[in-house]
Amino acid sequence: MASPTPPPKVRASSVPDPTRSGGASGQHPGFAAVLDPLPIPAAVVTRADEVPLVVLANPAFIERQLMPGDACELDRKLLAELISVASRNDSGKARRPWTSVDPVKTRRYDVTAARIELAGLEWPHFLVSLIDRTSEIETHDSFRRETMRDSLTGLPNRAGFEDIVETRLAEQGTDGRPAAPGFAIITLDIARFSQINECAGGVVGDELIITVARRLMGRVRKTDVIARIGGDEFAVFVPLRGTNERELSRIITRIRDIFVNPYRLSDLEIQIDGAIGIALSKPGLSDCANYIRQSQIALKRAKRTRQAEIYTPEELDKARRRFTLETELRKAIELDRLELYFQPLIDMSNGFVTGFEALARWKDPDYGMISPVEFIPVAEECGLIVPLGRWALDRACKVLNEWDARAGEVLPIKVSVNVSAAQFARDDIPNMVASILRANKTRPERLCLELTESVVVSDPARAAKVMSALRALNVSLAMDDFGTGYSNLAYLQQLPIDVLKIDRSFVTHMLKERDKVAIVRAILSLASALGMETTAEGIETLEIAQTLAALGCSFGQGYFYSRPVPADEAYDYMITRMG
Repeated sequence: MASPTPPPKVRASSVPDPTRSGGASGQHPGFAAVLDPLPIPAAVVTRADEVPLVVLANPAFIERQLMPGDACELDRKLLAELISVASRNDSGKARRPWTSVDPVKTRRYDVTAARIELAGLEWPHFLVSLIDRTSEIETHDSFRRETMRDSLTGLPNRAGFEDIVETRLAEQGTDGRPAAPGFAIITLDIARFSQINECAGGVVGDELIITVARRLMGRVRKTDVIARIGGDEFAVFVPLRGTNERELSRIITRIRDIFVNPYRLSDLEIQIDGAIGIALSKPGLSDCANYIRQSQIALKRAKRTRQAEIYTPEELDKARRRFTLETELRKAIELDRLELYFQPLIDMSNGFVTGFEALARWKDPDYGMISPVEFIPVAEECGLIVPLGRWALDRACKVLNEWDARAGEVLPIKVSVNVSAAQFARDDIPNMVASILRANKTRPERLCLELTESVVVSDPARAAKVMSALRALNVSLAMDDFGTGYSNLAYLQQLPIDVLKIDRSFVTHMLKERDKVAIVRAILSLASALGMETTAEGIETLEIAQTLAALGCSFGQGYFYSRPVPADEAYDYMITRMG
């Protein structure tokens, strides 16, 4: 409806008042006084036959083309609702958000209706005002988009991923759409990313993340959602038709394909791998964050098994157990509740004790004796392996001093301490060893550090540098579990290794399996050619001990001689076997 020119004395435009005869001349004189001071769009509105009508409007209201009848008219249904609610409210007010349908620029308003209390009004009238929130909302939306997106890859981050997935699931089953199908949340972790980042630099690390993201985007379907949810961790939302295992297998294969070809980064060509964890949806459960946690639990297992793993409820119990162990292990280290046990190393030529392997043992007040097979992986995963490894080395040196004091002389024995691959990668091993030896006044030649082949495989250059620094301290080095990993003659020649430890898997049943005898003989010949000594683990019978001695093995350990025992028992055993 067109608006006539406002009366000369008021800065407002008027329309006929349906409550009085005579059009604008019948307006209440107080309306202009209400509208005049307002810099925002405002109008006096009443209702006739349930239809909201504008009685008087200020210029800002008209300039915004909000008058009924214009292209961007204020929604009559909204006005009717506001007036109805304001009429019922004790406060006489009502507020609703409203988005204009302006074809040039969509604008967003807070629309408020407040009942006008003026003497002489025969009908209820309301002041309708509009506060333009467009800039504020656009800024908020822009900020929200930024906070929901990963700046490096342009993919959604974890919060954005959860928002998109939950929105996608909420839309299913509405507006006539079919109910939500099954889906999977897949998490992907880049193997050795931290080492690549440290060795090649942050720029190469970022380039690797971007390249992985691009390859991943090229392998998924349009219906899938990809996100970067952590430093080197990605997540994929995959809708599934029911529980089609073949479909899921094809998707996993496509994702694995991103690691088939090497990655060319700056001047480097790197072959990488990744671990994949999967969480499958359950009917009635759509909490994306929970599915991400489940897939991450499966991902941890995938890192150990090196194959894609699907979450099972039992994994949650295991994860809770690991979390409990982490908490209790932290306390045990801080409160010195751990203990070192010692398993003797026997000279195969004469049967005397030449040293001991120090092994951490943990007896918790509530959970009892906890196997190192269980708590060592937990320590490696959460970073406690560094303080645990340092404690073991320091305690081993202290026990040597205690034994020397009891014997009244410096005993001719060594102690071997394990250094896990995780501690080797995270700790400053040479300085740590030198510091502990110095603090305990322990001669370096009485210490042997046992390393695994994975230490060398993960970063050969760094391993060589660290091992050379340890050798310079005059500390002995043993390669533990030799033959079970990626045995490589090249690094055996190049690295300062003193002892090869033959894994128990080759020793325990060697007399029953000729192949194992051949392997043991080959390892002994190799060690002899390289000028190294050998230690056979897992000796459980006299026959095996005699066979190994005949083959030329240097040292042996196993239950045939003694199980790992506390320090006092180890001392007594040593005295009886030293002749």
